[in-house]
Amino acid sequence: MSTGSVSFQTVRETNLGVVLRTVRAMAPCSRASVASDTGLNKTTVSSLVSDLISRGLVRETGVTAEHRVGRPGVMLALDDSSVAAIGVEVNVDYLSVVAVDLLTHDLLIRHVPFDARSAGPDECVRQIAATVRETMDGPELRGRTVVGASLAVPGLIDTATGTVRRAPNLGWVEVPLRERVRALLPDPALPVQVDNDANLGALAEYLTGSFARTPDLVYVTGEIGIGAGLVTGGELLRGAGGFAGEIGHVPLAGDGPACACGRRGCLEALAGIDPILREAVPDRVPDRVLSASDITALVAVAVERAAEGDATAVEAFERAGTWLGRGVAMLANVVNPQVVVLGGYFVPMGPWLLPNCRATASAHAFAPDAGGCRVELSSLGLSAAARGGAAAMVHALEAGLLPLPAPRVRAG
Repeated sequence: MSTGSVSFQTVRETNLGVVLRTVRAMAPCSRASVASDTGLNKTTVSSLVSDLISRGLVRETGVTAEHRVGRPGVMLALDDSSVAAIGVEVNVDYLSVVAVDLLTHDLLIRHVPFDARSAGPDECVRQIAATVRETMDGPELRGRTVVGASLAVPGLIDTATGTVRRAPNLGWVEVPLRERVRALLPDPALPVQVDNDANLGALAEYLTGSFARTPDLVYVTGEIGIGAGLVTGGELLRGAGGFAGEIGHVPLAGDGPACACGRRGCLEALAGIDPILREAVPDRVPDRVLSASDITALVAVAVERAAEGDATAVEAFERAGTWLGRGVAMLANVVNPQVVVLGGYFVPMGPWLLPNCRATASAHAFAPDAGGCRVELSSLGLSAAARGGAAAMVHALEAGLLPLPAPRVRAG
């Protein structure tokens, strides 16, 4: 028997998840149509629906005949008023938090500059836990049951244990993040998951972005680090150890600049935000490791200068686009996605970065026109990974991987 998050697999709980997913897909729908679609008998479906209503997951929306002969059916839909899920992204220069309801509609979006690299893992753990607590206690989630929190981190993640194995840009090695964050929450039993930021960004793009439900999609982070989240056939591709998509550490120039991972010439060292800024605005970059406030301010300056036609800034963005195009060509050759979505700080740089990226990808991919792969900009901003994390918790709830909220006590 498996342990951890997959521990609530009784037959009834499995069927509750089946009904919940069916209502999401078919709403508005009647109990009879749920029974027909799932193959469960009507008595069982009626009992399961009553249970889900009592837990604040399903609601009755009205009556309709559903174009059938006989008694009108009471229609069902997901109840978006009772539960919430939280996603938090920890990046080098910021924390981003998103809370969503059962329909994955936004309840809260917050972006906070935070120098996680300088803070170190201990202070980061405290800050993450404080962010989750404040979100749970805030007015946006008042009266809702929080079903879980997902933490997005740029690095190699053991998702089974919630351990950050290695995050070079944060300076973390073997940090048991899930365990340590849960210990600082009011309810240490609250489900907490930890995943790679690119994976959760890809999930957000697949579920809610401009290219939602594109079955073969890649999301590329545009931060201090560069990673890729791979969706193939509508499923997240993790690889044997869960480390798939680390394109930022593919060496593209053997004699290139040093990378945070200890090697030279990695894509990240050529097209990450640090080298871009040092080339784009050399007169404004301090002679030290860039802080969170440095990056935010320098990106704005670099984009403003490029918009004014400054050759240094424009050439830096174009050069980064060329290197990114090499990375996209590699992705096109290996996984043949329909679209590669560039996120993070690549988005404001897009007008100057994107043309070279597309041209280089097409020139270096084996298949003509990069196998039909398009390169586009994300519409989700810096909240993509946090949004994907919150959505992942909702889907884990529906899949029976999280405990369902307790039945609500009726007044009177």
